[in-house]
Amino acid sequence: MSKVKFYSRPKVPLEMHKVRIVQKLDLVPIDRRLRALREAGNNTFLLRNRDIFLDMLTDSGVNAMSDRQLAAMMVSDDSYAGSESYSRLEEQIREIFKKEFFLPVHQGRAAENIISRVFVTPGSVVPMNYHFTTSKAHIQVNGGIVEEIIIDEGLKVTSEHPFKGNMDTDKLQEVIEKYGPERIAFVRIETGTNLIGGQPHSLDNIRQVRKICDKHGIMLVFDASLLADNLYFIKEREEGCKNMSIRQITRELSDLFDIIYFSGRKLGCARGGGICTNNREDYIKMRELVTLYEGFLTYGGMSIREIEAMAIGLEETMDENMISQGPQFIEYMVDELEKNGVPVITPAGGLGCHLDARRFLPHVPQTEYPAGALASALYLVSGVRGMERGTISEQRCENGDETLANMELLRLALPRRVFTLSQINYAIDRIIWLYENREQVGGLQFVEEPKILRFFFGKLKTTSSWQGALMDRFKADFRGSL
Repeated sequence: MSKVKFYSRPKVPLEMHKVRIVQKLDLVPIDRRLRALREAGNNTFLLRNRDIFLDMLTDSGVNAMSDRQLAAMMVSDDSYAGSESYSRLEEQIREIFKKEFFLPVHQGRAAENIISRVFVTPGSVVPMNYHFTTSKAHIQVNGGIVEEIIIDEGLKVTSEHPFKGNMDTDKLQEVIEKYGPERIAFVRIETGTNLIGGQPHSLDNIRQVRKICDKHGIMLVFDASLLADNLYFIKEREEGCKNMSIRQITRELSDLFDIIYFSGRKLGCARGGGICTNNREDYIKMRELVTLYEGFLTYGGMSIREIEAMAIGLEETMDENMISQGPQFIEYMVDELEKNGVPVITPAGGLGCHLDARRFLPHVPQTEYPAGALASALYLVSGVRGMERGTISEQRCENGDETLANMELLRLALPRRVFTLSQINYAIDRIIWLYENREQVGGLQFVEEPKILRFFFGKLKTTSSWQGALMDRFKADFRGSL
């Protein structure tokens, strides 16, 4: 009998969709990329799309819509009040989250604004597993104090812990005892913790947090913007959830929270967002601010077409094949880089592949923004735009001292159903080359520095002429190619 021959191959993710509409990309010459960087003040947010080859800045508002979403947009009910499109979205929210009351907003930070204005008062405290830039800013603008109490493993760059986004329940109890439950505005859980590498939390961890909140009569709030990735990880990594459906996991998570809010630019693959709750009193408090800041209650600053797309997108989020796409392609990218010695966040999380700039550029001090320098360098040698998630994404202390981030990351987001495997392999190739030539990269310093959310539109310059030297090395190795 002949032996069956087995082939050892790397784990390659499969696109569970086919492409029927394409958008042309341009890879401009490296000389133009250098000029573009200087014009943008070395801030990848300020680069123009005409100069970008692969845009891995974010997954917010740039995920590919499905054919069903595009079709739904054609039958939208464009009424100012009482729109049937809104009714369809409201019904989908009730079906998935089992929350009676829903408030539409134009995006996630609008939800953060409303929730913070209603529940945060001067001196109140919001414990959370980890902050997001805008969530922290809204809480602080309203006089609140943020307490980050993620598990210790969450701040380890390399780890085998499957749920680095878990909240430390012992620390939560300590925070409540320190301030008193009456000063806790609410406890906030962010799913798929953005700033530490898209790391998930477990369902069991939320159950434990809920018990503590119930014991002290504290409200539990859920930022569900990155829920799709976290659902995948719960089903894949949490032993007690392997036989649960995505809908069942979603329902149990939802039942544990008093308020759920989300950015539809991430969850649902449409531009918008929402807040949902079963508490009528809280709903009424927030409802007034929707009409003040967002628009009428049946559109909330959203396009009616986007409302139709979001309703379908939320339904599609319950499909395992849909929510697996991002995490599987990210895992492939992380594994390939790690095999070549490139320092990355492990285990692979959601949202994107995260490069560890402190290990990538150990010679660049944090005060010279290694994650920002790495973002500039990678764009220069590849045309790939990533996002700095490090000290630039923080803001200075009141006395002017720099707030050094816990992690210096370059996030390379992989919008869902957008990039092909060959494009990801191109990015991997350029990252590996850059790592092999990392000594060429230097630091950055601010020349225009906004006081709040400076990473959006601040401008920086290089601390030396390292970009020209890096370009020359690239041209020598690639013989003048793009």
